[in-house]
Amino acid sequence: MLVDWFTVGAQALNFVVLVWLMKRFLYGPILQAIDAREERIAARLADADARQAEALEERTVLAKRSEELDRERAGLLARAKEEAEAERARLVGEARKAADALGAKRQEAMKADALALGQALRRRVQREVFGIARKALEDLATTSLEERLCDVFTRRLREMDPAERDALGAAMKEASEPVLVESAFALPDEQRTAILGALGETFGTEVRARFETAPDLVSGIALTTNGRKLSWSISGYLGSLEEGVSELLNAPARPAPSSP
Repeated sequence: MLVDWFTVGAQALNFVVLVWLMKRFLYGPILQAIDAREERIAARLADADARQAEALEERTVLAKRSEELDRERAGLLARAKEEAEAERARLVGEARKAADALGAKRQEAMKADALALGQALRRRVQREVFGIARKALEDLATTSLEERLCDVFTRRLREMDPAERDALGAAMKEASEPVLVESAFALPDEQRTAILGALGETFGTEVRARFETAPDLVSGIALTTNGRKLSWSISGYLGSLEEGVSELLNAPARPAPSSP
């Protein structure tokens, strides 16, 4: 078999030209496009990595910030709870104090009302008792009783305290009118003479006297001169007793002694 070297050469040249053409117009652009695409992909991957890193960093920052916010919120809640408890305790304490003060005032008011009521009742009983006593004495008073009381009055004149006697004697000397002697019933002459004798014996001089009746004077005799008065009567005893009872009733109550 004969080889056509011209044909072989032509075909080899054609192959070389074809390879050059393919490299020049086909493989080159394809390789460039592939390289460009790889570069774009690499850039995108790098950008994605950078963004992922930024996202991770931001997520870390956000996580820290969230933890800080959680701690701050927990602290604020705890502080608010403490303040609320303190305020509640303060309000409860103030309410308890106000309730105690109100209860104490109410107790004091009740005690004062009870004391006032007791005193009013005691005063009412006192007035009724002494009123009845005076009425009974007025009903029992007679002329003979007044005459007997005259003896008591003359004895009191003779037994007067020296200071009281001197004061009454000075008032008699300064008086321009006779001494006034009052009794519930008109005294007989014998009793008047006895009283005048007791006055002269007590003051060492003759004493002029004017005798009058005083219905309000219960079982007793009163002597008045120049603004000074000397009297003795059962009514006077009742008055003194009533004053003593009034002082006793108006005295502040003492606490009862505690039993052992």
